[in-house]
Amino acid sequence: MRRWPSPRHLEAVVRPPPTIISRKYSAEAHAAPGTSAALLPFPKPDPFKLLAPQLSELRLSLLSLLESGHPSLSQITRYYFLHPSKQIRPLIVLLFSRATNGLGREWEKKLWESEREGAGGRAEELDQPLTRPDVLNDWNPAMPTNTANFNTVFSLRPLAPHRPLVPTYSAPKHRAPPKLYSPTYVLPTQTRLAQIVEMMHTASLLHDDVIDESSLRRGSPSAPAAFGNKLSVLGGNFVLGRASGALSRLGDPEVTDLIASVLSNLVEGEILQTKEVRTNAETKKEGDVKGEHTVRCKDAWNIYLQKTYLKTASLMAKGARAAVTLGGCKEGEIWREIAYAYGRNLGIAFQLVDDILDYDSASATLGKPGGADLQLGLATGPALYAWEEHPEMGELIQRKFEKAGDVGQARDYVSRSSALQRTRELAQRYADKAKEVLSELPESEAKSALEVLTERVIGRKS
Repeated sequence: MRRWPSPRHLEAVVRPPPTIISRKYSAEAHAAPGTSAALLPFPKPDPFKLLAPQLSELRLSLLSLLESGHPSLSQITRYYFLHPSKQIRPLIVLLFSRATNGLGREWEKKLWESEREGAGGRAEELDQPLTRPDVLNDWNPAMPTNTANFNTVFSLRPLAPHRPLVPTYSAPKHRAPPKLYSPTYVLPTQTRLAQIVEMMHTASLLHDDVIDESSLRRGSPSAPAAFGNKLSVLGGNFVLGRASGALSRLGDPEVTDLIASVLSNLVEGEILQTKEVRTNAETKKEGDVKGEHTVRCKDAWNIYLQKTYLKTASLMAKGARAAVTLGGCKEGEIWREIAYAYGRNLGIAFQLVDDILDYDSASATLGKPGGADLQLGLATGPALYAWEEHPEMGELIQRKFEKAGDVGQARDYVSRSSALQRTRELAQRYADKAKEVLSELPESEAKSALEVLTERVIGRKS
């Protein structure tokens, strides 16, 4: 069977980011306090087992953020959080926090804020609203001291600060050489960020299951099937509202900017996903037909990869960068660039593997019947590769597999081509690039776990 070369536009998207000048540190500086450089490099840990207790606690503790005075709303917003989940997005946030805390030039300030009363970085202060509860009128029964019910009569109150004055931080005159603060320490703001990205992901699932008319989610009834479309949409909006409030209390405008932009990305990706793929050649000449076919394949690939970034990789990339930023890394420090590049490449690899699994009939046992994307009219990576080898696939793609038998025919074209293998090879290139960008990080257990995570993404079966 003929091997198709990788299109140049696909090679470009996995190139490393521009070289950023960074400081080189000694092995001693790389090592966490109390460790010896002789112990490096670290063994390869299972990232999910490494953080299993933290992920479990993180997921359970965020349920208090989702309580509402309306029981039905509380039930729908908690629904997906009580089901098993990979939690890959909060995992990335926590691992990058561990892998970079102590390296940023403002780390001392962030650590001080997490310990000093009134500075806003302590765990107990992250639930305190920035505005008076009776003005917000956002009632949460799980947080009665920080929220308030609506009152039809509103009276003026004496002018007094709602929150205590923020203490002033004095930066040290001389900073010690940067090194990892601890192999396990995560700031309270970073833990809350991990919860926020999981909330945003779950809100997107509530909305996506309505758009896709999904009846199952990982083997269980989807939220629309259990509660109806209207409550699912409202529940997703409610989760986004609570996530936005929590985001504002992290106290970092850049982090707010990063995570808020993910909402726009998700919407743009959903719209881009519905864009019609142009497949028909406009000329009768054989040479021109081949040339037009190649051009339109490339156009379709560009749209597909952009959609993949917007819907999947954006939250991973920006969540990782936000975690490093909360740890005191600022503009010009390479750690933020590493985090973003890793999340972006890993996110696209993750989605490519997901699109491969859609052609696996065994995935039906997990609530995703084989060919689900085709039934939604979506031409993902395997379909686009099959189109390159079987031009007849173009007609099916253009009419979004709407005719009877189209889905089966499309699956046949994919099975008779090298599409699945080529898609996996492309996913591997993205995963390899994600691992490669980690080379600048100091050696740590968290770094090793991030490397293993790239391998887990490629090897996953569900």
